[in-house]
Amino acid sequence: MDYLWLKAFHIAAVAIWTGGMLLAALTTSAAGSAAAGAVAGRSTVLNAVRHWDRRVTSPAMLLAWALGLALALQGGWFPAPWLIVKLALVLALSALHGILSGTLRRLARADESSPTVMLRYGPIVTVATVFAIVVLVVIKPF
Repeated sequence: MDYLWLKAFHIAAVAIWTGGMLLAALTTSAAGSAAAGAVAGRSTVLNAVRHWDRRVTSPAMLLAWALGLALALQGGWFPAPWLIVKLALVLALSALHGILSGTLRRLARADESSPTVMLRYGPIVTVATVFAIVVLVVIKPF
């Protein structure tokens, strides 16, 4: 596949993945502070976000990984330090996605009344990590 097509599909997959992660992070944060009387509405929203995460966000993450690795192989960038740092950040973002998915599942089943305090920072961590990744890719500082 042509490099530009790979890059375009990779960027689209990353946009969908990070958008879905922000949705999941904001939903888990809001679910923790929802009023007790809004349980029925909360369950509906949680199930809808969980469905979106399983059907769209998770496949987009896998596609972003596959296309990103293909781009790195095609470009011969694997010994580059900026790529190693980027991959570490992407791995951390993937782990956060897994934690958010599990929290959504537990919240939807009512196994957990509210997410951990750490997950309240999920949206900020997602945005900051994506920002750092974009800077690394565009600037390639080292």
